[in-house]
Amino acid sequence: MYSMTASANISGMDEIASWQWEIRSVNQRFLEFNFRLPDALRHLEMTLRQRAKRVIERGKLDISLKYQANVPTQPLQLNHAQLAHLSEAIGQIQAMFPEATHINPLEMLQWPGLLQPPAVEQDVSAGLLSDFDSALTRLNQVRAQEGETLAHLIQQRVEAMREQIAQLRPLMSDILALHRQRLANKITELALQIDEQRLAAEIVLLTQKADIDEELDRLTHHLNEVERVIRQRGAIGRRLDFLMQELNREANTLGSKSIDTRTTEASVALKVWIEQMREQVQNIE
Repeated sequence: MYSMTASANISGMDEIASWQWEIRSVNQRFLEFNFRLPDALRHLEMTLRQRAKRVIERGKLDISLKYQANVPTQPLQLNHAQLAHLSEAIGQIQAMFPEATHINPLEMLQWPGLLQPPAVEQDVSAGLLSDFDSALTRLNQVRAQEGETLAHLIQQRVEAMREQIAQLRPLMSDILALHRQRLANKITELALQIDEQRLAAEIVLLTQKADIDEELDRLTHHLNEVERVIRQRGAIGRRLDFLMQELNREANTLGSKSIDTRTTEASVALKVWIEQMREQVQNIE
């Protein structure tokens, strides 16, 4: 089981350049990419996307590359077309504002696109891609470690819910008996004349409405499914999210049928554990 929240970075170099990959992932419903690459290496984006899709199925990936070519003696190359446009724009400004005469050439060199990036040797890409794969491997190792922690937290809450359900089952007969006695005492207190058959029918109807065996059975079934799913490999987050919805539905029904503070408190406790699991599930691939 993989968490969708992790980060990894790896550095590399050869005789031509040095580089550093950094990959960060956060939870996302689908698989989404955000690339920050040098202009000279943007042609690698599709290749990087395809490689990442092989090992990651869900999440938002921020992929950045810092690249430094080892070519200090290479002369700067001006983009003459961009320089011509910039010169024309400066001329128009000076015509409108004659006092704006000072031009700093160093500041002009910082204008986007004025300097052409040095050509990147194609054989560098092989080293870059190899290190990118290594960064993905490291990212998945972190995601697996985080996933193991999430699985442990979910298992703890599953066991707590099982214990709560086990405590509820034997209580129901006592709760129904106590409620019947309270009803009989109220009738006696009010000195009401109630037909015994009518009273028995009402008690049966009340018992049916307050019966929560079916909800407890479904809760147990869903908990069994949660345990089965977290032992699976691959993308399981959507399945777990669906199970959280089903668990919450049964816990709500349990609370709506409650005729005793003990079942009400149990319903609230179950919903708290379910919500805690739901928060963890949001980070699972």
